[in-house]
Amino acid sequence: MTGHLPARGRRGAVAWLGASLAAAALPLATLSGCGFTLRRPPELPFRRVALAGFSATSALAAELRRQLASTTQVVEAPAQAEVVLHALTDSHERSVVGSTAAGQVRELTLRVRFHFRLATPGERELIPATELLLERDLTYSETVALAKVQEEAELVADMRADIVQQVLRRLARASVTAPAAPGAASAPPAASGAAPAGR
Repeated sequence: MTGHLPARGRRGAVAWLGASLAAAALPLATLSGCGFTLRRPPELPFRRVALAGFSATSALAAELRRQLASTTQVVEAPAQAEVVLHALTDSHERSVVGSTAAGQVRELTLRVRFHFRLATPGERELIPATELLLERDLTYSETVALAKVQEEAELVADMRADIVQQVLRRLARASVTAPAAPGAASAPPAASGAAPAGR
């Protein structure tokens, strides 16, 4: 115990403890010193958004809700929202692109497709129909089928997260303010002074 250590031993223990704490803090200091910052969702030009057209089990909708919740409020009723994000297509595709002569699968292509538009509850279009598509190739082997199933799930989750980030960047650039009506231009200034009397 330190209570029975000589003075030199106690000084050594304190020095060792200080060095250990400094070493533990080094990774964080290094990250902040090199300019590393956590990726944050962009600021959005609206406060309330509704999601429409998604299935109840959509993993993409769940990820969108999670990301949107950090910067805005996700409401259920479109009438309560400032903008409505409409899902036109939300799909995950899996196709075989390589196989052996015996018909065993050797390579897959995974696709996550999201086709959407953004509008106001009154159907004023803010972002026209836009399609985002990501693809990843996956080698496959039946001898490690369980590991490949896990790898496929991780790739699809990464693609969904990437698509959500792309959607958020587009939402951040949307112009929510209604354009001025054509007849809202300022009226010409009134004529000053009285008209000259006719002769």
